[in-house]
Amino acid sequence: MSAQTASGPTEDQVEILEYNFNKVNKHPDPTTLCLIAAEAGLTEEETQKWFKQRLAEWRRSEGLPSECRSVTD
Repeated sequence: MSAQTASGPTEDQVEILEYNFNKVNKHPDPTTLCLIAAEAGLTEEETQKWFKQRLAEWRRSEGLPSECRSVTD
């Protein structure tokens, strides 16, 4: 696992990512992920990494284990 770089998503990009995470889908499929990445101006890899970290954060806030095998892949 690579450490998060200082050049993470900008505030505007995070806003787009947060909106999609909260309103659209916490587990975006590859097509949706691609569209979110394009909208935010990030790579699919960066977007996927952000969603993974954000999901772990969300799970912790919900009192769930941060890592869990998802039934929807």
